Amino acid sequence: MEQSYRGVSRENAIEGLEEAAILMVRHLAVRSALGLTANLTLGTLNREGPARVTTLAVAANIGQPAMTELVQRLERQSLVTRVDDPGDGRAALVTVTNAGRALLDDQRRDRRDRMAEMLAALPADEEVTLTLAMHVALPIIRRLIDDAQKSRTQTNGDTPISQSRTSARNCR
Repeated sequence: MEQSYRGVSRENAIEGLEEAAILMVRHLAVRSALGLTANLTLGTLNREGPARVTTLAVAANIGQPAMTELVQRLERQSLVTRVDDPGDGRAALVTVTNAGRALLDDQRRDRRDRMAEMLAALPADEEVTLTLAMHVALPIIRRLIDDAQKSRTQTNGDTPISQSRTSARNCR
């Protein structure tokens, strides 16, 4: 059953989120030699900290062999490095390097600059409306992202990156 509030249906929220994703992926995503999965993996490592290749593969929704290859490519570019897992001497954790962080910072600045240009092209009242809507929507969107990540890791039987980082920290 479709829910509504004052004539606005859930379908409107779904369509709005879908359109925002299209704006991000088609018009604002950084066009780099790295590719989307590499950028997402770097971002995950930057936000969540060191992680095992298996955990990164689950987060990126790709197989472990593909993630291993991706990590090797990122290592050759000096964007990530491997460090010993303090909780398991046989395993390694992947961590983002300063060069990887700098690349992510540059990309984020570029995306935000392009978005600011797009917003500047709007009439002032529409920019204010969008700003107010995002003030309300952003915490909800962040919660949806967190819930989706938790659901995916539970479904795949792997631990979320933040939990594996906490476990590694507790083993020190």
